[in-house]
Formats: sequence, structure tokens, C-alpha cells
Amino acid sequence: MRDYIQQFSDKAIESLRNLPREEIAKAINIIQAAYERDGRIYVFGNGGSLAIATHWVGDFNKTVFDHHLDQHSRRFQAIRLPSTEAEITAWANDIGFEMVFVGPLRNYLQDSDVVIAISSSGNSPNVLRAVEFAKSQKVPVIGLSGFDGGKLKELADAKIHISTEKGDYFIVEGIHTVILHMIVKYFQNYFDHLAEKET
Repeated sequence: MRDYIQQFSDKAIESLRNLPREEIAKAINIIQAAYERDGRIYVFGNGGSLAIATHWVGDFNKTVFDHHLDQHSRRFQAIRLPSTEAEITAWANDIGFEMVFVGPLRNYLQDSDVVIAISSSGNSPNVLRAVEFAKSQKVPVIGLSGFDGGKLKELADAKIHISTEKGDYFIVEGIHTVILHMIVKYFQNYFDHLAEKET
């Protein structure tokens, strides 16, 4: 049991040591630019990645400004796609599962926005379809992938790729969550600093 725990933690630590720092910095800059032009952030993924997207949207929308609620008139607008479970099943049942992300995205996306796509394999067809639509609209894409990165790594403007053995979802999803928490904390610190300078 101890050996198993050590081996698992060693893999996680190795992935953290090898984070794609420049790509994470690029993603932060893309999000900052969307904020400056009052754009929205659309986030999506399947299964565990959808849970990560949902968690991040909740953290990001609440946590970044919660220390100084009255000092920032402009806020981030992060939205998980689809925004409700009813919409997921409606698109999947009535049109096709490949449309569950690109369908809502076509309703909302503007050129001021940014897309965050999460796919451990980097090859989820419904994720790629939405990414390809965003690219066709000249909207920047932040891609979080694992394994060999798949097609998402090729398409994304910021390529947050956690290189692992194929199928190692536990490590990939865990590290994706850490990176997205890092982004929340970065912006919380950034806006806290701005607020303190203003007082």
C-alpha cells in the first residue's frame, strides 16, 4: 500500500515539476485580455472535465473579486457550456452529442470572448468541434489536454498539455484542477493588489 501511494504521488509530483509554465502564462494573458475588452470566458469538457469546468467557473466568478466587492465595476464573466443539464440532454438527444458544446457556443460567442476547452485525450470530437468553431471566429482557445495532447494541443493558442501515459486520467484531471486553481489565485492576487493601491 505504501509503495502504491508513493508511486502515485511521485507521478503527480513529476507532472507538477514539468508544468508548461510558458503556456500557462500565455493562458493568463489571454484571460486578462478578454477582461480588458469585456469579453466572456466559455469553458467546457466531458465527464470529469465537465466537473472541473463547473468547479472552476464557480471559483472564478466568486473568488477573484470577493475580497473587494465594491471596488471593481467590471467583473469576469465565466460560463460553463452548456449552462444547464437540461440543455446538455436536449442537444444530445435532439441533435446529437457532437453538438452539446458547439450548439450553445454558436448562440453566444463574440469576437471579444475566449474559450477554455478541457479534454484529457485532446481528441473528444464534441470538444474539437467547438474549438474549431471558435478558431473560425478568430476567438482565442486555451486547451487543457493530457496523454499525447491529441488534436486539441495542435489547435489551441495556449497549449496546457500534461504529458502522461494514455489513459492516465487520474493524474491529468488532478493536475488540470491544480492549474485552474492557480489561475483563480493569480487573478485574486492581481485584483487584490490593484484594490490596495487604490485605497
